Amino acid sequence: MSNQDYHNTIHELSEAIVKAQKPIRILDALKWNAEIKEAFFKSRFKKLPQVTKEFYQEKDPLEYDPRKKVAEFREIERSIRRHLGQYSGVGSIMQRMCHEYCRVIEMLQARGTSKFTEISQELYGSAEDAFHAGAPTLKDLAHLVTTTLNHIEDKVITTADEKKFSSEETVEILSKKLEHYFTDHAVRVELSDGIIADASAGAERIKIHSGLYFSQREIRILEIHEGWVHLGTTLNGLTQPICTFLSKGPPSSTITQEGLGIITEIFTFSSYPTRVKRLTNRIIAVNMAEDGANFLDVFNFYREQGMDEDSSYSATTRVFRGSTPDGGPFTKDLSYSKGFILIYNYIRLAVQRGLLKQIPMLFLGKTTLEDLHILSDLVDEGIVTPPKFMPPQFKDMAALSAWMCYSLFLNRLNLQQLAIDFKSMLQ
Repeated sequence: MSNQDYHNTIHELSEAIVKAQKPIRILDALKWNAEIKEAFFKSRFKKLPQVTKEFYQEKDPLEYDPRKKVAEFREIERSIRRHLGQYSGVGSIMQRMCHEYCRVIEMLQARGTSKFTEISQELYGSAEDAFHAGAPTLKDLAHLVTTTLNHIEDKVITTADEKKFSSEETVEILSKKLEHYFTDHAVRVELSDGIIADASAGAERIKIHSGLYFSQREIRILEIHEGWVHLGTTLNGLTQPICTFLSKGPPSSTITQEGLGIITEIFTFSSYPTRVKRLTNRIIAVNMAEDGANFLDVFNFYREQGMDEDSSYSATTRVFRGSTPDGGPFTKDLSYSKGFILIYNYIRLAVQRGLLKQIPMLFLGKTTLEDLHILSDLVDEGIVTPPKFMPPQFKDMAALSAWMCYSLFLNRLNLQQLAIDFKSMLQ
């Protein structure tokens, strides 16, 4: 097979995946409608929302035949092995994507049942998962960070935290900021009523939830997280001439995407305690549901954190969407903190081993950490093109490398012993 034929084969198989996954809209398939919220507020937060397995089947049926869609992915998977071989690097990436999409379909078929959470934990993880043998869990991270935030949160609030920009003003401000980043590519920022989150990045646009107010800090986070990372990696994936699958992301890439968003917030010194608290509260809320807490328990937890009723409802819905109000959680919201920890340690180890060229591979498209070494080889082979849009902190690896060199040493120090030694200086 000539190089051109080889590239054409990869492209055709890649396009088959892109086409097959198109009708699979995970978050759209998990939404609760406005009637559910109205009834919950009418009960004055005393009755569980009326969401059952039948609700998903009747109110939000899947727009495709799940059995046929699974069969379609299985056939693509077989075609990959037939044409590229069982041990092809690029073939292994595409085969895993096919497998993940099949599990996603099975998860969506199981909406409103315990199996939904089981598959969600397989795809996105659990708050009880360890990062290595004997390591702390995400649950441990949440409690450690929460304790620390209680000491500092009120001490760093400035005018940058004032929510004074309307959704309309935020759209205008964010549009101008992203024009400077995506200099030769038009991106859209627009209002939307159809999203749960405050903002959401699509193929070539960012949606801002209407009717809200944003702070200067929050707009900066939207610029970096939704713009630089989510939109940037999508556009990098869309420009791939052969491996077009990089523009689409299965759940494994969600962990990388959200983690990359958080780590870029940190590296640009744009994150702040309230933002971190929101992320750790998501871990706690998911873990509560994993331990048997129902919708009312989690809703009241959020209200105890100082959130208003609307915000508490939205945050709790994120936990139970796709499930039932007294069932297990949808664990996607663990992706932010889990991805951050995995990527931070990956970068540290890559620097330690001199594998700097693999770090920019994070921005090639909707990537997964385990695929970065393969993608690096594919760039060398000319099958994948290097990322065009990449935050400045990742374009020049000098400063980042220096940071990680120190980080590798600092990790060896015993913080508890330091606290004892520094006691007289920390009073």
